[in-house]
Amino acid sequence: MTPDEIRLAVAAVLPSVRADLDRLIRIPSISADPTMAGEVRRSAEEVARLLRSAGMHDVQVLTIDGGMPAVLGRRPGPPGARTVCLYAHHDVQPTGARETWDTDPFEPTERDGRLYGRGAADDKAGIGVHLAALRALGDNLAVGVTVLVEGEEEIGSPTLDAFLARYRDLLAADVFVLADSVNWAIGTPALTTSLRGMVACTVEVRTLEHALHSGIYGGPIPDALTALCRLLATLHDDTGNVAIDGLHTSRTDTLDLTEAHLRADGHVLDGVELIGTGTLTERLWTRPAVAVLAIDSPRVAEVSNTLQPVARAVVSLRTAPGQEAKAAIDALVLHLETHAPWGAQVSVTPRRVDEAYAIDARGPVYDAARRAFAAAWGTEPVDVGIGGTIPFVASFADSYPDAAILVTGVEDPDTRAHGANESLHLAEWARACVAETLLLADLGVDPARLRPWV
Repeated sequence: MTPDEIRLAVAAVLPSVRADLDRLIRIPSISADPTMAGEVRRSAEEVARLLRSAGMHDVQVLTIDGGMPAVLGRRPGPPGARTVCLYAHHDVQPTGARETWDTDPFEPTERDGRLYGRGAADDKAGIGVHLAALRALGDNLAVGVTVLVEGEEEIGSPTLDAFLARYRDLLAADVFVLADSVNWAIGTPALTTSLRGMVACTVEVRTLEHALHSGIYGGPIPDALTALCRLLATLHDDTGNVAIDGLHTSRTDTLDLTEAHLRADGHVLDGVELIGTGTLTERLWTRPAVAVLAIDSPRVAEVSNTLQPVARAVVSLRTAPGQEAKAAIDALVLHLETHAPWGAQVSVTPRRVDEAYAIDARGPVYDAARRAFAAAWGTEPVDVGIGGTIPFVASFADSYPDAAILVTGVEDPDTRAHGANESLHLAEWARACVAETLLLADLGVDPARLRPWV
């Protein structure tokens, strides 16, 4: 198929794929909620049905003990052809407070060129990209294809390593296309070449055996909530840099990200300053970042004049590529244990330890991907880092060290993944579908004859 034929073929299948995406969004496959386990299973079964309809010959719903259902489909290629593994995930984040959504999070709603709904972009759109490429190429598919659609990415892929070990031979591929990342901007595609890691912990501060009347005892006796606030404040210096000893930082290429652009994308309120030092892309991609994600304390509506005896918080630390995760969690724990004010008792419990990752994105497969992106978008792609963490990237790289890892995606700066009003830019999604189809067609050619699309 010529590039023009591929574009026409993708355009022809997109309406059916969009209908499939709508059906997937309507399934509340929230992996973090045990009461939704049946919906996660229903989502997996629907994905399996869609892969069969797209020509995958061997499709199974598989589960590792204690894990969520994943979907594995395989279609052999011609003798001697490459095998490409296409990854996405069908589980989604919780919605949060429903009143923060403008529309029902599980009813796909199109508005101003965007499709709103939980999972619309992260990552059921990735499933749609794979479906579009398979349907558009049909019998012209000249590579072997394996599709893995995971069901627990949003809870950190806890059984993925065991899954890869058990099904290693079935998943073996020359190229992995991991469709769960972002593009640089609307109209500018990107390959993700670095990812921060993440470690997190629960910190508990105690100052009293039980609650006390704040009027009778307040003054000389510290309350745990105030002590916790002071402890959390030590995680940054006065400029907003992370103040935890022993953490790695590195430099990165500076793309055209201005403070005005970042403030607009992040919806930063007027007068609120950006924090930290270094270029904006360094602060986002290759330097550590710490945030307090939650605090256990009395609700404002339930306040009483009471000195709290115990207070807890969850602290998240994003780590730079090159930082070993165990060393990072050890540094975070040590900092919290040694910086509490007034002799407050501190206990720290690690919650999550995920490695950072950096990809050497050089070679013919990466060149083919960049050609496909340039042809689909009409502009050259850029290499970007991601401030977030995608634990499964390191898992695939460790399990298949000789394979090329392509981290792609359909999200844009206003997608609001994990938040209210998550949405998919439909024109960008269509370009991503064209790009993956072009890539699969290109990879079906002998490596010595990889042909440019531009």
